[in-house]
Order: sequence, then structure tokens, then C-alpha cells
Amino acid sequence: MNKKIALFFLLFAVFSISTGNAQEKKYKVQTIAFYNVENLFDTINGPNNDEEWLPDGNMHWTGTKYKLKLQHLSRVLSELGSGENPQPPAVIGLAEIENRGELEDLITLPLLADKGYGIIHFDSPDKRGIDVALLYRKSVFKPLSYKKVPLMIFDKERAKEKKEVEKQVAEGKNTGKTDEEMSVYINVDYSGSIYTRDQQVVTGLLDGEEVSFVVNHWPSRSGGEKKSAPNREAAAALNKKIIDSLYAKNPNLKLVTMGDLNDGPYNASVKEVLGAKGNRDDVKPGGLYNPMYPMSEKGIGTLAHRDAWDLFDQMIITEPLLRKDYTSYRYWKAGVYNKTYLTQPSGAFKGYPLRNSNGEVGYSDHFAVYLYFIKELK
Repeated sequence: MNKKIALFFLLFAVFSISTGNAQEKKYKVQTIAFYNVENLFDTINGPNNDEEWLPDGNMHWTGTKYKLKLQHLSRVLSELGSGENPQPPAVIGLAEIENRGELEDLITLPLLADKGYGIIHFDSPDKRGIDVALLYRKSVFKPLSYKKVPLMIFDKERAKEKKEVEKQVAEGKNTGKTDEEMSVYINVDYSGSIYTRDQQVVTGLLDGEEVSFVVNHWPSRSGGEKKSAPNREAAAALNKKIIDSLYAKNPNLKLVTMGDLNDGPYNASVKEVLGAKGNRDDVKPGGLYNPMYPMSEKGIGTLAHRDAWDLFDQMIITEPLLRKDYTSYRYWKAGVYNKTYLTQPSGAFKGYPLRNSNGEVGYSDHFAVYLYFIKELK
């Protein structure tokens, strides 16, 4: 292989497909990914509720642990999608970032420093300070516009509960609630407003083609799946509103909405409110396809709880990305990045995502997800 050909393969992934007597076709591939990195906090006391992630907090989060967490994440991000594309992802959506500083520390680590990643990040109203963000390789993606769209939710019943629980605490009474159950009140004020993550909308040029991305982290299931379902349905309604508004301007919209939805592909928020189809043949113009639905039906998941897997981390695409004209980027296939080194090696949680536990630094309680865009090279 001469030097020019070797350089060609270093620049991007190329696939040759034989078509019988016809000339071989070559395709270029780009990887798009999403990763909930689980509590990426620094060791600085900020204005948010980050006390447990300080050196003297419950997690005993030291500078050494923080640096190791970053190293772990840099490995995952540098390898995502490498099964079909030797280049790192062109675009990566992230969830559970405390602030921009962690991202700046992350992209300067040895495994990512030469990849040329840029950052798009906004502070969200979440009281713990965990945000969504977007990383992009400057050499292949050029942002044109980006904004955050707030999610407005009200829950007067939970606000009432909060007042009652705080009164019990002030009187020295046992509330009967665990720390996790108490945490549901952090993001609720006395008026019933719930402070949760914004949805981040980014439009730019991927190798000269306009593509949009929406990064999500929908409200959690704290307080119970059924009770909290309306909050995620509200997030889905906002997501659909964003996508429909972009579709109205461009019926050929190429868009990926991605994130930790805290619901599976089969839940009402995704399947009914957002209207994401699990069968690509059912997707009409102006519609959405969810490639995670078939994976979920096969039992593939991104997180585990009580010996059951679920696929909360999803990447959903617009109909134009399913069209068969491969002269521009189209959806090819999707996957879950669940390599062995990302799993618990032993014990009761063997095979689960390897998260922080017993003072040891892990990766995340979620696996990352990714999809490939492909187009024919002339």
C-alpha cells in the first residue's frame, strides 16, 4: 500500500461494496454517538448542590479520582464506533456534565487531544448542576447555530409533599424516606416548578451537509415510573415541537435527537408522544425512526436494574436519513457500546455497567450508543 492510499484510510473510513459486473462503490462513514457519563463532577464547590462530590463529601471525590474518571471516559469516547470506522465520532452528545470545565479537561487528555474536539454547552436549571453538552470534531462538523430550549414542568402535588417532608425534618421526625427518595425534592420549588435539563439544539455542516442534533436528558423516574411519566411525556412533547418546527422549515431535515430519555422505546413518551417508529417501513415523510426499538426487543440494553435490562439511551432520526440516495449522508446502522472492560467483572452485579462503587472509580452506569452515517464517494 503506497503512502497516498495509507493516508486516505487514516483520514476516514472507506468501504468497497461489490455490485456484480458494476464498478465497485466506495463509501465514507461518520460516527454519531451519545453517552451518559454519570456524575462527571469536579472537586470544586460550585453554586449547585454538589456537596457529595467534594473531597469531604459522601463520595470522597478527590482530584485523583476525578482525573481517573476523565481518563476512563476519554478511552470510551476515542473508541466509540471503531468497529466500522477507525476515526472517533464526528459528534458526541453527553449527559450528566457539571460544567464546561470538565469538558475542557476531558478533550485535552492524550487520547482526545489530537482529535480537535470543540464544545457546545449551556448551564441548565437543574439544581444538581448536571447538564447536557455536545462535542464535535472541528475538522468535519461546523456549527451554524445552537441554543437551549427550557422544559417547563409543574407538579403541585410534589411541592406539597416537599413542604410536609421538610416540616418533619425540622421537627426531628423520621420521614421514612431514603436519601434517594429525598433527592426527588431537590429540583422542585414551593410553587411546583420542576427544574430539569434543557434540550440543546445544534445545527451545522457535516462535511458540508446540513445536519441538526438535539441532546436530551429527560426527567428521571424518581418517585416511581408511573407517577413521574407525565414529566417525560412533557419532555417528549417539547422534543416533538422542536423537531416539527425544523421540519416545517425544511422537509428534507436530517436530524438526530439523542439522549438519556429515562424511558424505553416502547414507553408512551417515545412511541406515542414523540411518535418514533420501530419499523423503518412505517416512517412517513415528516416522521421519525427509532433504531433502538429493534435492539430493545432483542433484550439489548444500556443500563440494568434488578436483573432487568432497559434501553433508555436512544438515538432517533428523521425520515430523510432513511432515503436510499447515498450521494449524501444517510443512516446505516446503530449499536450499543458494551465492551467487556465497561462491565462489572464479578459479584452480584456482574455484567452490569461498571460505575463508581466502594470508593473505586468506574466508567458510568450507562453504556454509550452510536450510529453511523454513510455516503457514496464519487
